[in-house]
Order: sequence, then C-alpha cells, then structure tokens
Amino acid sequence: MIKRSLFLAGTSLLMVACSPTQQPEALKTAELTAPAFIGSPATPKPFEGKPADNLFMAPHSKSTMHSDGYNSDVHSAMGPLGINPQMTTRSGSKLPGGMCATVTFDQQGQLVALCASLVGFELQLLAPRSLELLARYELPSRPSSFQALVKRDRDIIMSDTSGGAYYYLDDKDRVVLADSTQTIIRVGHTQDEQGNWSFNLENSWDLSKDVPNDCMDWGNWFPSDECDPITAVMPDSNGLIWWVTRYGRIGTLNPENGSIKGIRLDNEEIQNGFSVDQNAVYIVSDHATYSMKAGADDSPQTLWKETYDRGSARKVGSINQGSGTTPTLIGDQYITVTDNADEKINLLVYRREANFEGDRLICSVPLFSAGQSSTDNSMIGYGRSIIIENNFGYTNAMEHKDWKAVKGGISRIDIREDESGCDTTWTSSEKAPSVVPKLSSANGLAYFYTFEPQEGAEDVAWYLMALDAETGKTTFKIRTGAGQQFDNNWAPISIGPDGTAYIGTLNGILAIWDDNRHSPER
Repeated sequence: MIKRSLFLAGTSLLMVACSPTQQPEALKTAELTAPAFIGSPATPKPFEGKPADNLFMAPHSKSTMHSDGYNSDVHSAMGPLGINPQMTTRSGSKLPGGMCATVTFDQQGQLVALCASLVGFELQLLAPRSLELLARYELPSRPSSFQALVKRDRDIIMSDTSGGAYYYLDDKDRVVLADSTQTIIRVGHTQDEQGNWSFNLENSWDLSKDVPNDCMDWGNWFPSDECDPITAVMPDSNGLIWWVTRYGRIGTLNPENGSIKGIRLDNEEIQNGFSVDQNAVYIVSDHATYSMKAGADDSPQTLWKETYDRGSARKVGSINQGSGTTPTLIGDQYITVTDNADEKINLLVYRREANFEGDRLICSVPLFSAGQSSTDNSMIGYGRSIIIENNFGYTNAMEHKDWKAVKGGISRIDIREDESGCDTTWTSSEKAPSVVPKLSSANGLAYFYTFEPQEGAEDVAWYLMALDAETGKTTFKIRTGAGQQFDNNWAPISIGPDGTAYIGTLNGILAIWDDNRHSPER
C-alpha cells in the first residue's frame, strides 16, 4: 500500500495542459562516500504463472501501483540484474515536492504517473528510461493540504490517502481515478500529427450528492457537514467501478448509465486500496476484511467478513489503528493481509471463495521482533508464497532523523500444500523502511529500497536492493543517491515492460536498468 507519499500537494485548478517533450531536471544528491555497488550481478531464476487479467484494466504488471487487480506486486518483465547499472533521475516539479508516487504503463511502455508538488497533484506522461516529460494533466488539490497548513498539523496530510493515488489504467490506457472533488474521471492520452502528446478528459461522474464533500478548504473555512474523501477505485469483472471512502462508504458506479449505489460500514475507516478477481471485491477496513459482490441493483453486498486484532493504538508510522496492508490475492483461493496486534503483527491467510464452509483462516503468523513489528505496505504474493517487509521505526522523509530506529526485517512465508498452516521459509535482516516491494517473475528477484550509513557523511545513502526470492540472500545493491531527495517516502518500485526499475522519491522519480552492451563474462 502507499499512504503518505503525496503529502506535498497544495492548491491547483483542474485543467488539461499539453507540453512539448522536456528533458528531466535531475535530482540533487547529498555527499556520497558509500560504494556505488554492493554484491554481484544476478543469474535469472524465473517463476511461472501470473494472476488472471481483468478485462476492464490494462494487462498484468501495468495497471495499478500494485501491478494488477490482485495486488500481487509481481511484474512479468525481467528487472535489473545488476549488470553495469545505468540510472536517470527526474524532479517531478520545479516547486517543492515533486514525488511521482504511482506509476503505470501504457501499451507503448510509456509511464503514466501521478506526481505531486506544493501546488497540487498532476498526471504526467513520461518517456521510458529518459523520463522526458511528454504531457501533464493537473488535478484539484486535496482539502487536507489546506487543513494541515491552517492547523499546522502535518499528520492531517500524512493520514490522507485520497486524491488519486489509488487509480487504475483501464484496457484502453485511460486513467480512472477519484479526485478530491468526489468526481470519478476517465482520462486518456493521444499523440497528434506533430508527435506531441496530450491528456484528454473523456468522462466524469460527480459523486458529491452520494459522498459528503463539505470539507475545510480555501473557499470553505467553516464547514458544517461531513467530509469523506474517496480513497480508491477499481473495476470488478463486470465493469462496474467500485469506490471506497476514508470513513467506510463503499459503492459502485455503472459507467454505462451513471448509476451510483452505496453502503456504509459504521465506525470503520478504509485507508488501503482494495483487490478484485473474477468473483468478488476484497476490502480491508481498520476492523475487518470483507468480500463483496454487486447485487441485482448494483449495490454492494457482503459475501463474508473476517475481523482481526486491531491492537490498542495506532503505531508510529501507521496511518490508523488497523491493518496497514492492501489485500493481496494469491492464486484462485487465498487472500492475505496483516493485523495490527500490539506486540507482533500477524500475517493472516484466508480462503476467499464465497461458498467455502468452515474456518477460513489458514494461518496467523507472528512477524518480526516483539514491540518492533509493523508494516504499512502490500505484500508480494506468488505461487504459495508471500514476501513482507517490516516498516517499524520509519515515519516519513520530511521528519525522519533516527535511522537506527528502523529495525528492518524481510520474511517469506509459504502456505502449506495441505492448508494446515504456513511456514516462515526465510527471514532477512535487511531494512526496507517504506518501499512497496516488487518481484520480477522473469528473474526471481524481489526488489526493495534500502539505505546504508555513510562514513564521514551526515546523510544516509539509498540503494535499490535485490533479494533472491527463493533463498532470501541479498544479491546486490545499486546506489541511487544520498539525502532527503532520494528517500522514497512510501512510494512503490515499478518494473517497466523493458525491464527498467522505477522508484518514486520525495522529489521525483528515478530509473535503473542494465547496460547489457558491456556485460562481463560470468
């Protein structure tokens, strides 16, 4: 899951803007004393299989920040092997901020990214590897930015996942997102005869009559009613666009006729994205995991519900008192999330079929060290395996100073064939403070973003790190830069069709790929 990555958005007007190709302005690194490369190049160990595609979304690996509707966090392309690694960086804005936190890929392999700055969110179309800006589309600012400024409370922004980060790319390469005005929009991009690209608003649906939008903002200093921002959208297998709000509203939009239906989970929050398969929609609130399906009138109906241990309080670095994970679907039968238990969070694996009878819970696996256990990101899910990182001790790029407080830990848990439980296959002591990790099924590497202290330098150095998903062994680390601008601040790693790894950072985005032209003999 991604949460606080887009916290620097302020005010903006909704508009379409075309831009000629622009060369990237590079990120600025602090002093570097750490080695540029640690480890050795990897040998591919591919995995087979991938989740089923949703016909209303772009193909697997390309459609969401978590790769697909299953939130598998698996990419089919072969990511970097650490062979003569090359890197390009780009600042996402000339203003403060600039993080490009969500990245998807169109049919041509171009990046469709959601980026933020001090003056608001925008969609950006970027060329692969070079990160040249091809087009941009500005979005309205979130009320939380104004509220945080007036109340001088940055946590208001950090705990807001609305504004568009949980968008998806549809089967026609169009962005579908809910903006901060409670409007679901569908935005395409096209190229003219001169070769210039532009974004185009194709459809919009106003949900403000169904979802309260009386929010404190520049033009509304003293709201008298409820403000409940839409946090995520995703289509089900019939093409209905499902949406969820921060304060527990769940609904559907029929894009063919504009019909809107909804329900509410009383006294529950939804701050994560959700997942979909051919049979249902799966949603995690701060109290429970739900499986839902649209009824005859398109209203959400609960198929099953499983509560979990939400602990006694919100943990440091967490967004609320509940699960920090977007639900991950594994194969045709399983769903995995974590709870928020006090001493150690637990990895929970359930049977997800609607007609399953008996105890759905297959296993509850305690994770990491007592009192130092927390995750705020989605897991990698493939085969019968789950890979999860420990985010305990990290806050955000703007505030974090004590790097010794980041305790680290990455584990792989496997579901037993007989479903009698789960086993921890390996645990690495490596630290991945906030990244949404990804697995390349083509090479068997799990990618994370880590840091290393630097001798004689104040700032830590940041690295793209690859672990062998089979053994948990650290294969290599590629240095990206040092200092705050290179802190990824809860953004995901995304692997493009050409094998380039993209990482959102506090001030922009970076691209890393292998230079195979000068590959050494191995």
